[in-house]
Amino acid sequence: MSRYDVVLAATADGGQVGDPVVNIAIFGAFVLVTLVIVFRASRNNKTAADYYAAGRSFTGPQNGTAIAGDYLSAASFLGICGAIAIYGYDGFLYSIGFLVAWLVALLLVAELLRNTGRFTMADVLSFRLRQRPVRLAAAISTLAVVFFYLLAQMAGAGGLVALLLGIDGVAGQGLVIAVVGALMILYVLVGGMKGTTWVQIIKAILLIAGAGIMTIWVLARYGFDLSALLQGAIDAGGEEGSKLIEPGKQYGASALTQLNFLSLALALVLGTAGLPHVLMRFYTVPSAKEARRSVVWAIWLIGIFYLFTLVLGYGAGAIVGPETIMASPGKANSAAPLLAYELGGVFLLGIISAVAFATILAVVAGLTITAAASFAHDIYASVIKKGQVAPDGEVRVARITVLVIGGLAIVGGIFANGQNVAFLVALAFAVAASANLPTIIYSLFWKRFNTAGALWSMYGGLISCVLLIAFSPVVSGKVDPTTGASLSMIRDTSIDFAIFPLENPGIISIPLAFLLGIVGTLLSKEQPHPEKFAEMEVRSLTGAGAEKASVH
Repeated sequence: MSRYDVVLAATADGGQVGDPVVNIAIFGAFVLVTLVIVFRASRNNKTAADYYAAGRSFTGPQNGTAIAGDYLSAASFLGICGAIAIYGYDGFLYSIGFLVAWLVALLLVAELLRNTGRFTMADVLSFRLRQRPVRLAAAISTLAVVFFYLLAQMAGAGGLVALLLGIDGVAGQGLVIAVVGALMILYVLVGGMKGTTWVQIIKAILLIAGAGIMTIWVLARYGFDLSALLQGAIDAGGEEGSKLIEPGKQYGASALTQLNFLSLALALVLGTAGLPHVLMRFYTVPSAKEARRSVVWAIWLIGIFYLFTLVLGYGAGAIVGPETIMASPGKANSAAPLLAYELGGVFLLGIISAVAFATILAVVAGLTITAAASFAHDIYASVIKKGQVAPDGEVRVARITVLVIGGLAIVGGIFANGQNVAFLVALAFAVAASANLPTIIYSLFWKRFNTAGALWSMYGGLISCVLLIAFSPVVSGKVDPTTGASLSMIRDTSIDFAIFPLENPGIISIPLAFLLGIVGTLLSKEQPHPEKFAEMEVRSLTGAGAEKASVH
């Protein structure tokens, strides 16, 4: 009996993978080390710049590593490995899509945003437009993206950690979500951006190193011959094994599935360039030069990691087998842990489990600091107080916001636990692509763009995206043709109000948001301010005056 057969037998009886004692010990060591670092980093958090942007004290390589940590979520590690193991070529399209998305974000908007803004994305969007309405709209879209992204991460944390620690039942998994949420709140509350950045750096190093070790281990089994590895995956795949190296296994069944993939790809590629928690990382470096160095480091680290996922995905398919993976409690998400257990037993499984846990914890911390900065800086300081607020007062409101956001995420994660939360991630990316990106692009590059165009684009993109998701198969009406079970968020198969056939609205809501930005601008009688656009253009391209960017 192989190791993974032992694992599956254990999960059938007790609900855990591997040894919970080992997993808890490794988790505990990670939490202890990072808490010490966070408390040390927090000693210099005195101003808003310290709390939101870590005093702009990180170097390019440090920030580039942290960006990789922010970008490589649990979906990148667990989800893509599982998708490649089950669907082969079509699963690897996720890796390609995420990497291309990162290049679009960095080369199109990242450095320009860093040079123009101060703490948040709304600093840029409101630079040459009317402050209060634009900041409010930008903050609302930011909070929407962060909340749905956060909800999915929390629910995923509950399922993953409960599985690895052998915790069963709704109450037990709810407790796990509460513990993850409490740790997240503590990291952000105490450490601010500086503490969160160090957690991201540690997590990125652990994740890439762990994936690298497993990649070398898998290749060594096949004499470092990639062709032999692919043949092993084909042999383990049975009758449909040959489809693993051909396009179409997941998205080639019909014209609708192909359109689904096109819509999802559009949302992922363009949505990444509008994800506020990723863009906010560029405010932690002292200069445009360091921002560019961040870009280089992040591209290399992220690109190398996604190459690892190709070997790990096909390795899991070849060594563990797709049937075994899909029979496990976590289904496709169990591919990487099961591969780790087969390669190195309980200890390697514990390490990989801790890496997955660190990944979730670091991402939710990054999301939370973004939400806190957006509310405190954009809504409280700029809209409610009209810029008349002391920096320490703004930071105090940010910390209160962390408690509120953390509490909401815990409650939402508990309610969403066990349900289909894929639509939450899709909604986060689709909202970012629909509500944020068009306004960012127009603000940076279109001289005629005005406040009305920004509001039409942001609110129109947000509302259309949410409505299309609500009336899509991811919420109701999607049924497994084999088992008859619901694959939607609403598990009752008798409830079906899906009138929009696609599972992601990107192909509709993104072009609509761009169009609304144009229509709103042209219909408005508001006169453009060429001098403000010229100032913004100089600042975005040179970084001149970025340190003095403020509410005006």
